[in-house]
Amino acid sequence: MPPVTAKKATNITLSADVLAGARSLGINISQSCDQFLRELVKSERERRWVEEHADFIAAYNRTVEDEGLPLEEWRMF
Repeated sequence: MPPVTAKKATNITLSADVLAGARSLGINISQSCDQFLRELVKSERERRWVEEHADFIAAYNRTVEDEGLPLEEWRMF
């Protein structure tokens, strides 16, 4: 569970049918939006990290292909 953080009121625009459906099902809209955005931010940060480090990742993978895993000779499994 994520740590409790300060909350800030905001206005958002939602499709009327989606809003009505969520309300009819008793879905907590603020909580659902917060959770979705939290996951979206995490996913986007991960995607950008991979993109920013793509050259290093490719170079490391080439090194492993050419030389094997570091310390592989001492692996016990």
